[in-house]
Amino acid sequence: MNNLPPIGSHIHLIAVCGVGMASLAGLLKARGYRVTGSDQNVYPPMSTYLSEIGIDVQLGFDTQHLAHRPDLVIIGNAVSRGNPEAEAVLNDSIPYFSFPQALGKFLIGTRESIVIAGTHGKTTTSALTAWVLKCAGLDPGFFVGGVPSNFGSGWNPGGGDHVVLEGDEYDSAFFDKGPKFLHYRPQSVILTSIEFDHADIYRDLDHLKEAFRRLVVIVPVNGLLVACYDYPAVAEIVKGGSYRLVSYGDSEANDWTARNIRANQGRSYFEPCFRKNSEGEVELGAIGRHNVKNALAVYALGRELGIARTKLLEGFASFSGVKRRQELKGERRGVLVIDDFAHHPTAVSETITAVTDAFVGRRVWAVFEPRSNTSRRNIFEREFARALSLADRVVISGLHQPEKIPEAERLSAERVVDSINQLRGKKDAILIDGAHDIAAYVAANAVPGDIVLIMSNGGFDGVQEKILSALSA
Repeated sequence: MNNLPPIGSHIHLIAVCGVGMASLAGLLKARGYRVTGSDQNVYPPMSTYLSEIGIDVQLGFDTQHLAHRPDLVIIGNAVSRGNPEAEAVLNDSIPYFSFPQALGKFLIGTRESIVIAGTHGKTTTSALTAWVLKCAGLDPGFFVGGVPSNFGSGWNPGGGDHVVLEGDEYDSAFFDKGPKFLHYRPQSVILTSIEFDHADIYRDLDHLKEAFRRLVVIVPVNGLLVACYDYPAVAEIVKGGSYRLVSYGDSEANDWTARNIRANQGRSYFEPCFRKNSEGEVELGAIGRHNVKNALAVYALGRELGIARTKLLEGFASFSGVKRRQELKGERRGVLVIDDFAHHPTAVSETITAVTDAFVGRRVWAVFEPRSNTSRRNIFEREFARALSLADRVVISGLHQPEKIPEAERLSAERVVDSINQLRGKKDAILIDGAHDIAAYVAANAVPGDIVLIMSNGGFDGVQEKILSALSA
């Protein structure tokens, strides 16, 4: 299907309640289409969001949902063959797209695409890029796998010549097993990192690197690739391309480095240096060296796109983060609760370090749920133990839906807890099943001044609110 359906046409989304699909539904509705959707699991916050914007969501998957034959169906990557609606689409020859195909068609169009890719930092870096470009007057469209606090929504069509997209390496659909970012026709790419992840679809690091090679090979000759050379896999795959290559990272051998990094009252300050020459201090509304590095990439991108330094500064200083990325949830009895999406050992380590550095002298609790396909597997048991041992107190929950991971491959939360206690030389880590019991334990043992950092890539059964409620009791 090459031509888009005319405005007012009916578009149906199968598995509409995923974060990305729900945001896409909102984008299509704003474009003037009649949008419906269906999903097996219809619950807040996505069900509330879809209801508020006037999108009819049907519970479950049923061929009757397609009885009026939509003009186009978008099939989410959670949908497999055998899904009755997907089978009806194929049997009745109804036009269909995958989620990333739809973004390429309906959001990018003929505009210049800026893709933010990598194992870590995609969401924050995408949100920061969109905000900095907006503050610089470029009015970009964007689509981010989270909710940037500056915008209040994970998408905006924008009116400018650029579109910023979070480039996910996960597969696109049952009929397209390639990474989503291959549909985004990148003119510019920020590649933040490459480490092994998504163990459910990638065999090993080499298999994952091949996916990123497929991304960089489609960057055009007049395109730009901003790459973090702190990760050997990144440096390996980006060499030899015909695009303009700009490196950044800790080593002064890179094109861009950050100097004089400091933190103060929940904000970071650094000097971006191009080939060792400082461009002056930048204030950033985020904490952590990893976020300084993300900001350095965005700064380098802006300068390479020809944006004056003075036009970039406002966006960095006024950036207010992304929900579920070091998000302050509340404070009770002098105990501050912070929510974060970290679910990879590197991200867990960086997040704990960032919070510890930002709140000097305060005891940090790490409350971690093994929920992602990778964190529930035993490939990173030692790495999780080392990362979590950076916190003063650790609570690990049982695995989310452990039955979905083969027993031989399953992470042992007990072994992680034992390893942390051995590393620290005392029993600072504990395994507790269930959000209610976790909240009760934290409330009984936390003292004024403590920081409770919750890390999960899912809802964690509302443990954030449960802890705040228990602290208030």
